[in-house]
Amino acid sequence: MTGSPFLTLPGAVPAEAPDEGVAAHYGNPLVEQRRLEQGRAIVDLSHRGVVTVSGPDRLSWLNSMASRALDRLAPGESVEALFLDASGHVEHAVHALDDGERTWLVVEGGDAARALAGWLDRMRFMLRVEVADASDAHAVVAAVPRGDDLPFELPEGALAWDDPWRRVIADGYAYAPESGHAGATWRLVEAIVPRPALAGLAAQVRAGTLQAAGVLALEALRIAAWRPRFATEVDERTLPHELDWLRSAVDLNKGCYRGQETVAKVVNLGRPPRRLVMLHLDGSDTILPVPGDVVIGVKQRPEPAPGEDPERRAVGAITSAAMHHELGPIALAVVKRAVPAELELIVESHGTDVAASQVEIVPAGAGPAVEVPRLPRLGIRH
Repeated sequence: MTGSPFLTLPGAVPAEAPDEGVAAHYGNPLVEQRRLEQGRAIVDLSHRGVVTVSGPDRLSWLNSMASRALDRLAPGESVEALFLDASGHVEHAVHALDDGERTWLVVEGGDAARALAGWLDRMRFMLRVEVADASDAHAVVAAVPRGDDLPFELPEGALAWDDPWRRVIADGYAYAPESGHAGATWRLVEAIVPRPALAGLAAQVRAGTLQAAGVLALEALRIAAWRPRFATEVDERTLPHELDWLRSAVDLNKGCYRGQETVAKVVNLGRPPRRLVMLHLDGSDTILPVPGDVVIGVKQRPEPAPGEDPERRAVGAITSAAMHHELGPIALAVVKRAVPAELELIVESHGTDVAASQVEIVPAGAGPAVEVPRLPRLGIRH
């Protein structure tokens, strides 16, 4: 991938991992958040990877491996799907769209595109499919539309993927209650455009006919909407249940795919071993945690000895953090399942304790969707 023309715009500050290659902001991330939220700004996501699958068997083939039913994917329909390992852990997450001839899969970056394309290519066997890494020819830009209107005109040959996060998909499952869900008003459209079109979109920003927002603005809105992201919330142990990802990316009535047994078992009989929470952070020290910072649970003993300090125990880690234009400093974290909602939390960041209040996304009491009947104990008489 070549350098993005958006990085040549006035005030552009390059982003750090995992968003290298695009602008973090253009001078004022909080103002850019408001513009983005109001549907007036474009976000350069040209560091994202794009994989295409063509051939008459493409949809049935992808359907056999993905967590979503893709065999009847209609042209222009937007879906999110996961590819899991045999134990149900998340290996790839894709934003999928079909144009009637090709299925387009947007992933986190160039490395992810090469990894996914290589894995898919090894799974082709004798089927009539062709897999290609299209990241050099196509790029991704995004916006938060108001109604059906984007703040820019889609270039010729572009495709638009509409994020399904704002509602529970048919045959999906939600651990978080629908009432008051922060994602209910979330709307994001990712446009797959020919890479040469980036220069024209950047020229519109330079001319003042279009406004730009950096990825920091998008991240703040995403975190506030409780929206998981593969590059930040996923590690080698992640089950989709832990991030409430069955809401948008898993079809529980779909046929066999790798990892399905674990997905069904945890939903029907078990509990997610970890869970996603949002944290409201104390901003008095102007410290914003970074991914990997440890989340500590603080527990006061019922009858502490004089001078005894409260018990401190690591219960999780920060995955994403941002400064929101209304909520202030916020973060997503993955914590142990048993952490009570009312437990006092702090984040150890930059050598300082940052107080945090927890908002449950996957509730601590999230249990099996199917109640298993208890068998009577032998030898008991009534």
